[in-house]
Amino acid sequence: MHIRSARRRSARRRTALTATAAVLAATAVGTTAAVAAPAASTPPRFLAPGELPPHASSPWYASKVTPGLPDPEPFCLDGGVVPGGDGTYHRSYWTEYDTGAGQVSVVTSSDDSARRLAAQLREKVARCAGDWLHDKPGGTASWKDYGTVDAANGGRVYGIHTSIPESEPGIHLFGVGRSGRTVTVVQWGEMGTFEHAPVPAFKATVRQALNKL
Repeated sequence: MHIRSARRRSARRRTALTATAAVLAATAVGTTAAVAAPAASTPPRFLAPGELPPHASSPWYASKVTPGLPDPEPFCLDGGVVPGGDGTYHRSYWTEYDTGAGQVSVVTSSDDSARRLAAQLREKVARCAGDWLHDKPGGTASWKDYGTVDAANGGRVYGIHTSIPESEPGIHLFGVGRSGRTVTVVQWGEMGTFEHAPVPAFKATVRQALNKL
């Protein structure tokens, strides 16, 4: 799934991130209105740049925590599936190269709403490779379930790889989890294949994200 083409905005820094990361949340459009919580006085705590998987040649940079959804919406979680009203916040991260990341957190109205939203997000990410191929019949895409993250109310990590002819392949990692009534999604992406995915370091990042909520 040429992630970089499909979601990152071809640049290196902020653009790479906004498109590649800004991580997302996924829920059916009809559900999002019921899930969003009243405006929170303060947003949940977000990852610091130094808590992302280390990059071999660049430090990480980050935007401010911002209300609402990133623009454009994140890869695999676009199409209006993320609640974008009060209670939703995002932060973008980027490097001096092609690697970017993002986090989206949604404060829902209740623990039950958060549980449902987290399940919908996991399902959306798991379907991403197949959905992408439906729109890119000449490409190839695959996904992996990297298992759970033991923190807060639990998280799960997935990998998505895509490629189209005459273009660089892309690899993304997604972590979806919740703490109480807050759901968070962390996304990491760059050009490459599954062999380039820093899965253990990313799981540590997702664990930290959940513990900070």
